[in-house]
Amino acid sequence: MKDEIIKSLLKKTDEEREILKRGSKIDRSLYMQSEKNVINAEKLLSQGKLITVRPHTRFVHFPEHTHDYIEAIYMCSGKTEHIINGEHITLNQGELLFLSQNARQEIMPASQNDIAVNFIILPEFFDKTLLMLESEESPIKKFMIDCILNSESHTPYLHFKVADLLPIQNLVENLVWTLLNNVQNKRSINQSTMGLLILQLLNHTDKLTYINPDEQLVMQVLSYIEEHYKSCSLNELANSLHYDFTWLSREIKRRTGKTYTELLHNKRMSQAAYLLRNTHINIDEIALQTGYENISYFHRLFYKTYGKTPRAYRFDK
Repeated sequence: MKDEIIKSLLKKTDEEREILKRGSKIDRSLYMQSEKNVINAEKLLSQGKLITVRPHTRFVHFPEHTHDYIEAIYMCSGKTEHIINGEHITLNQGELLFLSQNARQEIMPASQNDIAVNFIILPEFFDKTLLMLESEESPIKKFMIDCILNSESHTPYLHFKVADLLPIQNLVENLVWTLLNNVQNKRSINQSTMGLLILQLLNHTDKLTYINPDEQLVMQVLSYIEEHYKSCSLNELANSLHYDFTWLSREIKRRTGKTYTELLHNKRMSQAAYLLRNTHINIDEIALQTGYENISYFHRLFYKTYGKTPRAYRFDK
């Protein structure tokens, strides 16, 4: 992250100076509206805003709490220690942590050079991101949908160890810079940037850690399809993951609500749609590139998926 941003975030806030002066606990009135340990978006977001960013308050212990918004934490330098639903997490420099509304979070005191930023995000901010993800299934997409619906059963957090991935670092820096500065069309820019960030994270699911083992298996399956959609089979996937074929088939259906074949076709159709809209590749060649040697079958499946022939989809702007 650029030095000018780090230097700006390194400065002590009024809240931090008060904490150091009095050795006090957090001021609940800055974060909460009642005696319940729920941090409220209305305390942190200006009226009409869907997202904001603020430096994480250092030098103080945050007791266990939840949020009525989605929070994303990015570690600019140093590290912070979190306990989320009983799990201890160390967030190191360059890493990202997404928290759902019902995640129970406790944060240990951070020191002077442990600089993090907190994105306070209302669920509707992700509307554009979901459109960019289209029909592809992933735990990241499921996490966002569950947050939008405020589901009680969803995964409480997603922890991305992406410090070595420059595109992701650049996108996060763009978000921080745009939110800290008065940029025109800020909402549209930030929604597009967030969508690109999520798409990049989908390409690096090996960097994602979970609290929910169900989600880990789903991500392994979806990552395999993402990398091998042209020619992969369930038998090859089972062998690569060292699972019994029948057990894996049943678990995929139980955990995603879809069969392996349905997930595979979703990915292939999404890729075909992208190639139709963004390239001039011949339609028959697109069918072959996405794993369909039977061209007629590709046309039938595409029409069933999108309600249009591949040719009509290509030219329907």
